[in-house]
Amino acid sequence: LTSEPSLHAECADYDSLPESETQPHFQGVTGLRNLGNTCYMNAILQCLCSISPLVEYFLSGKYITALQKDCSDVTTAFAYLMTDMWLGDSECVSPEIFLSALGSLYPAFLKKTQQDAQEFLIYVLNELHEALKKHCQRRAHEKKSAQRCCRKVMASETSIITRLFEGQLSYSITCLKCENCTYRNEVFTVLSLPIPSEYECSLQDCLQCFFQQDTLTWNNQIHCSFCEIKQETAVRSTISKAPKIIVFHLKRFDIQGTVKRKLRTDVRYPLTNLDLTPYICPIFRKHPKYNLCAVVNHFGDLDGGHYTAFCKNAVTQAWYSFDDTRVSEIPDTSVQTATAYLLFYSCQPFSIPIQTRKS
Repeated sequence: LTSEPSLHAECADYDSLPESETQPHFQGVTGLRNLGNTCYMNAILQCLCSISPLVEYFLSGKYITALQKDCSDVTTAFAYLMTDMWLGDSECVSPEIFLSALGSLYPAFLKKTQQDAQEFLIYVLNELHEALKKHCQRRAHEKKSAQRCCRKVMASETSIITRLFEGQLSYSITCLKCENCTYRNEVFTVLSLPIPSEYECSLQDCLQCFFQQDTLTWNNQIHCSFCEIKQETAVRSTISKAPKIIVFHLKRFDIQGTVKRKLRTDVRYPLTNLDLTPYICPIFRKHPKYNLCAVVNHFGDLDGGHYTAFCKNAVTQAWYSFDDTRVSEIPDTSVQTATAYLLFYSCQPFSIPIQTRKS
């Protein structure tokens, strides 16, 4: 988890507000009750509910055979919630059992205080992975030099979470004195992108800023194994493994001394055909372009506000706005918003989740 300041939400119980106009109830188009400042949770759950391969994994019962008995409460509650949201006939359901299970591990979520949606997402994905992981061996590329790479067998832990959300960054670290280059890999499930402009920029601008070469000097110098002392170093990152679902966290905060403020920059992002090719290591450029499937919005400032979600439904292929219990269909043109905080992109089209076991 990041130690940097994050966006929190302190929102009212919107269940007391009027429901939206009556409309047909579709699978996966289900509101969530606010349990007291839980809009951050509801927005994340709606986004995860819109990711069909994840939902189908739970609806099909596949999770049961993979489940680790000592950490099953959160995962089982998540599975039941996804089932209620997809197969239930209610226009809204309560995530209380899921919150209680997760809160038993992370009590901060039970205090009904403001929380950050991005941090909550990381906690949820981590708990699902820990409950469903299995050990395996896989063959992976390992760079030996800038000119060649080889394959070796590596032990790893895999789950539905790693198969969908896990990517890998490769860092090339070059000593500016002797020009020796080494490589370091780092896995990720969420990429936190800087926002390089105060008023307006594009998602590509944020990506270019994240992947640009950095020069580490003075106190940030890195020890060079060839020079045997700390040296100025050039560091550049690329994506060596692109995930099927890539989540971008827009870092909407700024620190100037002791002053913290939210960046309200209008970050323009594409709904379709996001091209990550410039940032993927050439030998791994196998993935097609990405399409937007969900957005988490944040309204307010660093100390308080409200979260909502926009999600594309696999059944209707329409976009919906989820504001706790209030759900409404929105046009594609409304998905682009200056309040976006998390962006979920998929490199594959979603099919309709199917329940393949008896309920």
